[in-house]
Amino acid sequence: MANEPTITITGNLTHDPELRFTTSGLPVASFTIASTPRYRDSATGEWKDGDTWFVRCSAWRDLGQNIAESLSRGSAVVATGRLRPRTYEATPGDPTTKRTVVELTVDDIGPSLRRATAKVVKTSRERPNEGTSFGAPSPSQGDPWATAGSTSPSAPASTAGGFSDDPPF
Repeated sequence: MANEPTITITGNLTHDPELRFTTSGLPVASFTIASTPRYRDSATGEWKDGDTWFVRCSAWRDLGQNIAESLSRGSAVVATGRLRPRTYEATPGDPTTKRTVVELTVDDIGPSLRRATAKVVKTSRERPNEGTSFGAPSPSQGDPWATAGSTSPSAPASTAGGFSDDPPF
């Protein structure tokens, strides 16, 4: 859909992300982010917590799998995505119990480094019909950045320090 509102939310995961698969095999992770705004009370000068709000989230494909493998209950996160309404019947078969909720379809998410540290590990999943890992050169290309001073047939001559000023592509 065009013109969907995009937001960024910070908060903590309320439970471990749940990874499920559609009937066609597409992975989707479901989780909830709890966010509690803080404000300074001008009368007392103290920080106070506002009302906590809970945002139901879903993430699809590789992002969903990465979330399920990387994040857990209590993880402080920063998530960006698109708000989408979803209508359902609270009592199945009873149209008088229709409810609408707003959920976040996550486009990107990561741990909040304000309260934690993280070690980033690049994924290398096989892509269908491509034969190589995403983001990695094929074995025939070599990796000109694998080690300092290494050269491959496609890499230009090295300069001082073993690094080239020219990109390897």
